[in-house]
Amino acid sequence: MRRHATVLRSAVLVMSLAVTSLWPVLAAAQTDTIPGWLSPHVGMNEGQIARPVLLRARALYMEKINAGIVKNPCYFAMDATRPNNLPNGKPGKRFYVICEASRSFTAIPAGHGGGRRLQGIADFKNERRCAENFSNALESSLTTGGGYITSEIITSFKGYYRSSAQNYTPFTRSFVQFDGEGETANARKREIGGHAGMLLRATCRRKDPASPYADKDGYVPVGNLVDYTGGRSNGCTTWPLADARRLMPMISGNRTTVYIYPESRDIDAVARTVAAGGSLSDNGLYWNNMCLKEIGTPKFWAKESLEPVIARYDAAHPPAVPQPLPICKAP
Repeated sequence: MRRHATVLRSAVLVMSLAVTSLWPVLAAAQTDTIPGWLSPHVGMNEGQIARPVLLRARALYMEKINAGIVKNPCYFAMDATRPNNLPNGKPGKRFYVICEASRSFTAIPAGHGGGRRLQGIADFKNERRCAENFSNALESSLTTGGGYITSEIITSFKGYYRSSAQNYTPFTRSFVQFDGEGETANARKREIGGHAGMLLRATCRRKDPASPYADKDGYVPVGNLVDYTGGRSNGCTTWPLADARRLMPMISGNRTTVYIYPESRDIDAVARTVAAGGSLSDNGLYWNNMCLKEIGTPKFWAKESLEPVIARYDAAHPPAVPQPLPICKAP
């Protein structure tokens, strides 16, 4: 009886070891498999998603679905190595909405973090077309790659704009907060999320005490709407207004995952390979060819080293004291 028990325990141990050793392979097989209907959308052409970006986005989504953290049938991804503006002047489509249950794939434009230029100290500013610099540092205004989960949506009033000769229309903008993990864990502290690439640049104050947005003196800000689709943000993901209005209801009270490529490990690996004159594909790396030619070498600025620099600079260059807007001349 003892002999049989020993043999049984040995068999169970062998099977356990076999399953344990096979699990990474099985998990990898699950996340490396792309559904047939989705395959035509995978590639390097405009409107397609690069395979490495999709695989990571699917893996993040499956992880959170299996953990019961998200239940949304759709998930998001962004490839920040792709161009924000195409040679024909149109915005590049590099943000992806993937709904596998309904077999829906949509690619839309999205802006990247503009960064900053600290005069005489550090320059981590990005141009409009391609992102060269990335960071998770506070006040860096840069995009951070990695995994996020959508959270609450906040809609705020920005001001009035003249919609006709006699009418003023209030402009409100919704913002969805992202919560991150790992290198993106400070997303909430950085106020990183997604919103429409629209702002209202206030120019004056108009007397309108009946407005629900009026201040204590009965004034409301009035200005001009600015559409910066294809432009740069303060580190958030920005979408065209029509797309933002479609996305917000999808995630209102129904969280989902957002995966943004590249992460710091990708940036560092690409930078090393470029410096050595190597081939990205030969080394299993990915970066959009057009943007890599334009930027030369990407750089990740770790918050541990960049935040103290920014803090010292901002302390030495405090912002001007905001002044009240002038009264509007037109009624």
